[in-house]
Amino acid sequence: MPRRPAEEPVTDLQVTRTTWLMLLALCTAFMLSQAYRTVAAMMATQLRSEFALSPQQLGVFAGAFHLSFGAMQLFMGIGIDLHGVRRTVLAVFPLAIAGAILSAMAPGYGWLVLGQILVGIGCAPAFLVCTVFIARRFPAHRFAAVSGLALGIGGIGLLLTGTPLAWLVDARSWRAGFAVLALGSALAWLTIFWWVRETRPHAHPAHRESPWQALRRFGSLFGQPHTLGIVALGAVTYAAFITLRGLWLGPLLIERYGFSLVQSGNVALAVSLVGLFGPPVFGRFDPGNAARRRRWIVALTLLMAALFLVLAFAPTAGVGVAASIAVGFLCGYIVLQYADVRSAYPEALTGRAMAVFTMAMFLGIALMQWITGVVASIAAARQVEAFTAVFVTVAALLAVGTVAFVGLPSAHSKKA
Repeated sequence: MPRRPAEEPVTDLQVTRTTWLMLLALCTAFMLSQAYRTVAAMMATQLRSEFALSPQQLGVFAGAFHLSFGAMQLFMGIGIDLHGVRRTVLAVFPLAIAGAILSAMAPGYGWLVLGQILVGIGCAPAFLVCTVFIARRFPAHRFAAVSGLALGIGGIGLLLTGTPLAWLVDARSWRAGFAVLALGSALAWLTIFWWVRETRPHAHPAHRESPWQALRRFGSLFGQPHTLGIVALGAVTYAAFITLRGLWLGPLLIERYGFSLVQSGNVALAVSLVGLFGPPVFGRFDPGNAARRRRWIVALTLLMAALFLVLAFAPTAGVGVAASIAVGFLCGYIVLQYADVRSAYPEALTGRAMAVFTMAMFLGIALMQWITGVVASIAAARQVEAFTAVFVTVAALLAVGTVAFVGLPSAHSKKA
């Protein structure tokens, strides 16, 4: 992000009420982003019926948002570099409104996927602007705790795609769901326009990077040996949760356990509700020490993999629901991964490192949702229960990411 070498570190006394209000305003776009990325779970049944979709096509629909979202992260980072947090999100977020409207009016599957691509591009800066804002406006020792709080606030968007969206889809249609989200997105844009201001001066124009120079500087991240391990794990952790909550939870409850759409919405609401508390809790108890934090990350990822194995073979609805809720809370530990990224790179590369990590997270979601869609189709063709195959696959991907994180070089071990 814009480098300001002459600036002193932010202190607790400099964090004002206005700073918190601006962060809350930025979180409104993040809330809508969270809602968009999980709509498929509640809309899947009606979409399958209306457009005769295969599981693989459903996976492509769910993954389109995350693919475009992830692919745009580097460009959003450059936009924040050159134009600031406020201008970037205000310029791009209207595409989310347009994509939601297009999705609501989509006459066919292709238009529906195009709408999701536009929504993904529009939402691309939504969380990145929050993390960059926190890194710039809050003291370093509060980064994990405040980021966890922002993740928790953004998780309110997941609540919207639980019981409320299930009720709306059941009473009206999936199209009504996208229409309501478009309206909410417009209100979020107006909130940011009204409340958020760039209060810190940018670097002198003479020293400002060109877009090409900013893009080239991202290459320095990939020249560092520890980046690959961080990216490999980042690509599977949040992806596992969103693949469950945003794609397979509704079909699992309806098709395996016989839940109604509204009942599955209630479970999704419970998963999302406990998910609000995970990031603040893990952020509050961040061990601080980099090596210890990495051990926590490894242990929690393996626990997540174990929960997906429970889901794969859950004998009763109660066990499946309990495991899903546990995944919802445990996912909050990704705030520790963001803290790990912040400590793994020099200050001048912090913003860009977060952009790369966020890109890996969301490209990972797109890839995991596509892979699980393919796995489900193959399992169905071979008369194997699709959900068992899907959740075993997710657990395996988490294990592979953990091995890469542990086995590849670490910035902190290098320092040691």
